[in-house]
Amino acid sequence: MRKRANALAERLEQGAQALITFASALSDAEWQTRVPGDGRKIGVIVHHVANVYPLEIQLAQAIAAGHAVVGVTWDGVHKMNAEHASENDAVTKESALDLLRHNSAEATNAIRQLNDEQLDQAAPVSLHSGAPLTCQFMHEDHAVRHSYHHLARIRKALKPTGNGATSA
Repeated sequence: MRKRANALAERLEQGAQALITFASALSDAEWQTRVPGDGRKIGVIVHHVANVYPLEIQLAQAIAAGHAVVGVTWDGVHKMNAEHASENDAVTKESALDLLRHNSAEATNAIRQLNDEQLDQAAPVSLHSGAPLTCQFMHEDHAVRHSYHHLARIRKALKPTGNGATSA
């Protein structure tokens, strides 16, 4: 039985579902709200989370196979995110949520296929200064954490400031 993999997949599912539930209830105006300190619209961020699940899973799978992750840098991540935001500025709620549902399901299925040995496999990761990181850590720090991280930032962006206006 793959208890650890299932638990990890369930945490990803819970985060994705929380983001789906919250984003589904947003008004059109809220969907278009820009997140302070980030600049992207909430809808773009929801789509972004969905869009990068396959890449995050691919990186963790490379580690599971004992391969180093090379050539991935934070500058590259920021460039990719900026290009994504530009290309998806008008993303609809329906398409973003559909992609989020699909890609989070694919991600959880991929995680569930891992055994404990694969989860414990470590390899150098260029994104983290070449530190040898485990497959499980890579999943936890990226795919699993991603929806929780952005949901918290979205909620903060929509939090009333006390004068009837949102902080966005």
